[in-house]
Order: sequence, then structure tokens, then C-alpha cells
Amino acid sequence: MLDYVKMILLKVSFNKALFEKELRKALHVLLPAEVPDFRTWCYEQFSRIYRAILNQVFGLAVA
Repeated sequence: MLDYVKMILLKVSFNKALFEKELRKALHVLLPAEVPDFRTWCYEQFSRIYRAILNQVFGLAVA
């Protein structure tokens, strides 16, 4: 499932609203053990454009 949600996020990353929606859905379908790797991957791939969304969804303080 991890590879699937990564693929989806890559495909919808052109749209901020879709990206956030799919990111939230991904956290519901992933196993708890998969979330840390997924979080790291998300920040590596999308932090330049969607850092605020990532911080909000992953529960980090927005700096």
C-alpha cells in the first residue's frame, strides 16, 4: 500500500487541494509501522512546495 499512496501523491501533486486530500487518506490506509518512512519520503519529495500542508497533516508546528 505504501508504494500505491506514493504513486497517487506524485500524480496529484500539481493540485494543492487534491494533494492534501490524498495525503490525509494515505494516513488512514497505511499501517502504523509504514507512517515514519512515508513521512520522511513526503518531506523529501514535497517540502519545497507543500511544507505547510505536510506540517499540518503530520502534526508538526508550522514555523
